[in-house]
Amino acid sequence: MGRVLAVVSQKGGVGKTTTAVNLAAAFARRGLKTLLIDVDPQGSVRYGVGLQRGHPTFGFADYLNGERQLREIILPTALPWLRVILAGSVADEADHAIYQQLIGETDVLKDLLEMAQSRCEIVVVDTPPGLGNVTRTVLRGSDHVIVPLQCEPLALQTTPQILRGIQDIVSTNERLALDGILLTMYDPDSGASDRVVDYVRKHLPANIVFDIMIPRTIAAADAFAAGLPVVVRTPADPAAQAYVNLSTILAERMS
Repeated sequence: MGRVLAVVSQKGGVGKTTTAVNLAAAFARRGLKTLLIDVDPQGSVRYGVGLQRGHPTFGFADYLNGERQLREIILPTALPWLRVILAGSVADEADHAIYQQLIGETDVLKDLLEMAQSRCEIVVVDTPPGLGNVTRTVLRGSDHVIVPLQCEPLALQTTPQILRGIQDIVSTNERLALDGILLTMYDPDSGASDRVVDYVRKHLPANIVFDIMIPRTIAAADAFAAGLPVVVRTPADPAAQAYVNLSTILAERMS
């Protein structure tokens, strides 16, 4: 059986999707059969995962509402060992209420995660910000979870909320393990970044904060704009190397 890794955060804009995409790509580059699933209705995975131009945009939402078969939504990427399920048509809709309702009322997402586990070595799931119905359903079906935390003061305020929420899920899913908080968008020239890092390392248990930090780099931003993970487009970039090193740690834990 494979392992399901959920990438969650209380707020958006903290590098959650970038982390999900680059970890999935890094796992695949290690030769691990990997599936990346985007259940965030914003659907940002489609912009950075390395799909070919002109690829279909249907995905999980279209499978959820019965408009597409499973085989139609599992898409290839530039990496032989990486497949992706996009968010689908919900990403083009202003109202996500029906999408969230269907996830709450059916076992489609739960069953999809179980199927993916049986076919893949690692399943990475990009979730919506916050601990709503979608994220909670993913966590109930996951083995591991990481929490990207942007190196800015505002992001600190939301950390206790997400940690409490994960702890609540552990009471019903005993196999769920918090692998750690991942500090993202670190800028060594920013005093604010350094203050956030110092605060996190002083006030949170050392075993739940990764030593690895993801630096803010131009190459990482350019890679996403070009539609590719930075670990593929610019593997020598410090952000790419950080994601590769993190994938090594996580792969060992999940083996």
